[in-house]
Amino acid sequence: MKHYKDLSPSPRTIMTPGPVEVDPRVLRAMSYPILGQFDPEFTELMNETMEMLRDVFQTSNQWAFPVDGTSRSGIEAVLVSVIEPGDKVLVPIYGRFGHLLVEIAERCGAEVLMLEREWGSVFDTQEIIDAIHREKPNIVAMVHGETSTGCIQPFDGIGAACREVDALLVVDAVATIGGVPVQTDAWQLDAVIGGTQKCLSVPSGMSPITYNDRVEAKVLRRKTIERGLRDQGSAVSSLKPVASNYFDLGMLQDYWSPKRLNHHTEATSMLYALREGLRLVLQEGLDERYLRHKRHEAALVAGLQAMGLTLYGNPACKLPVVTCIRIPDGIDGESVRSMLLNTFGIEIASSFGPLKGQIWRIGTMGFSCNQKNVLHVLGALEAVLLWHRADVNVGAALQAALNQYARKEEEQPC
Repeated sequence: MKHYKDLSPSPRTIMTPGPVEVDPRVLRAMSYPILGQFDPEFTELMNETMEMLRDVFQTSNQWAFPVDGTSRSGIEAVLVSVIEPGDKVLVPIYGRFGHLLVEIAERCGAEVLMLEREWGSVFDTQEIIDAIHREKPNIVAMVHGETSTGCIQPFDGIGAACREVDALLVVDAVATIGGVPVQTDAWQLDAVIGGTQKCLSVPSGMSPITYNDRVEAKVLRRKTIERGLRDQGSAVSSLKPVASNYFDLGMLQDYWSPKRLNHHTEATSMLYALREGLRLVLQEGLDERYLRHKRHEAALVAGLQAMGLTLYGNPACKLPVVTCIRIPDGIDGESVRSMLLNTFGIEIASSFGPLKGQIWRIGTMGFSCNQKNVLHVLGALEAVLLWHRADVNVGAALQAALNQYARKEEEQPC
């Protein structure tokens, strides 16, 4: 019989755009005893999680809860629940995850209209607003922060334009929630999807979502109660039901409501983790947390540029929590990443699609976003690039970052 060694993952400094390092207090929360999913003590934890999600999403929506599964589960739950076959869906694309929205919408039977921007830039909001008025879609699906390109899309006026044509605005905020302002109500976002494994610093495995009564109205028109749970005489929608049972928001919201209508068995330890992660976000304070992410981004960027490296993308739309760097000519990007990991225990990310082999991506997210990690990655990257005979300015990166950190806090970007 084969014997397996004790589980002992290597300690890493994770500086990717997700997953990121997890706060020890979150890991501790995951070790607590399991409660039954209908135990009043557990349902109270569910209620508290919903309350904290409303604060983090900056919304007064009734519905704010996690979908069990990775971030993609939340995206799919919202889209499969609001898209009916034949609906017109407008998707502005400026990176990989815009294409994901298109793929899911097409699988739902939507008529998809795409606007495309060259990777490394974002849309002028007026271009999107004009397309909304011209096409009059049922749904507009957009990415807030593209980790594939390190860019962030402004939303000025887009929500209002959607209301004018009675379109629902669905936003993928997986990369930004908890690290960059996401103002659900102020921006008139109808549904927002977040992720746990990025700025919230919780392990991957849940996708927090929120949606308003405009979305709920569409969900309820298609609502059906699972066959094995129906009371005699229960109403069943005459419309085509949501194609997925697991991701049906009508069923999920019954599970998260006072009805506690059984749907699935809640991921107990992950809920503990999410609740603790949200508690830590709110304890730090949203504005303070956003400022922290900007402060460490500024130090990282100062160090990379002082080293002589070139950033990728338009700086005017840079995503504060992801920094993309062009791989210098003649340098094997994967060899650099491998040496960083195996020699220094640091993980940074490569890229994919049209950017494969062209850029590295460094995340400064959540618990990973701290001065020690920024200085560590700058020093190690310089050493590894020198080993690979790259032309870098020796010693400049750490000094530039230290100078940035030495600035008075009131002078830091906000």
